[in-house]
Amino acid sequence: MKLYNALSSNSKKSSVITIGTFDGVHIGHQKIIERLVKIGQEKDLKSVVLTFFPHPRMVLQPEFKIQLLHTIEERQNMLSQIGLDELVIKEFNLDFANLSAHDYVKNILVDELNAKHIIIGYDHHFGKNRSANIDDLKTYGEEFGFQVEEISSQDIADVAVSSTKIRVALLQGDIETANSYLGYSYFLTGKVIKGKGIGKTMKFPTANIAVEKAYKLIPKNGVYVVKSTIDNTTVFGMMNIGTNPTFNETKQSIEIHFFETDKDLYHETLKIEILHRLRDEQKFDSVEILQSQLKKDRFNALEFIASNHG
Repeated sequence: MKLYNALSSNSKKSSVITIGTFDGVHIGHQKIIERLVKIGQEKDLKSVVLTFFPHPRMVLQPEFKIQLLHTIEERQNMLSQIGLDELVIKEFNLDFANLSAHDYVKNILVDELNAKHIIIGYDHHFGKNRSANIDDLKTYGEEFGFQVEEISSQDIADVAVSSTKIRVALLQGDIETANSYLGYSYFLTGKVIKGKGIGKTMKFPTANIAVEKAYKLIPKNGVYVVKSTIDNTTVFGMMNIGTNPTFNETKQSIEIHFFETDKDLYHETLKIEILHRLRDEQKFDSVEILQSQLKKDRFNALEFIASNHG
């Protein structure tokens, strides 16, 4: 897959396009993109996803503080695995938001992306103030020579329901539900930073992960079973998301205790896949009680891993 951040970098082969944010690239999105790729192969068209960043709400409603399932880099990596020919990431800014529907279609979809087939939802709106709809797009298709294929209302509903349910499930700590709609394990990506070393003193050394992008959705505080790939090897562990209330901390941190590696991970960037939730974060009356609970957590995590990933 080729990635373009500038439309003018694009090759001029005729294309089949779908358009959207595709946050999460979940099973509903995957179904649409598989259709896109199939049409491309059948009609000898380049399969292209046109997406936008920043998210329109970040520009038009900055006070909204939107939380996304993917950073733009994670979205790019997920889309690259589906068989697309090209991913075009268009910067969403006020100038773009103010483009008329006609200019958007002519300048971007036709002149830059050479669209011959567009797969889009019946509820798609575009142009300044989102004034144009799919019927307008079909009219433009007659003018500029491209076909518009409407995604079924059921598929659109599946996409919307999935996105909402994934976000709600993650904020409730319901990892199994979120992962079932995603079609893969929800993950966090971050660099290992220096912590306070508290875990090490309790014989549970942790890698502290800093998730760089503030808009990345972090699941509910608690203890989770996770896995990562370190030196091309799958390594399991348990992760705490929270504020370490036993030590009267207030700032949220993300700490992972890996079971089978003693490698110094400082400064490494890790992808942490979240498999299962063990419990809520708790405040314990003493470090000794916390240490005893961590031993139980490790036992429960290893039992889960043996049953589900053995």
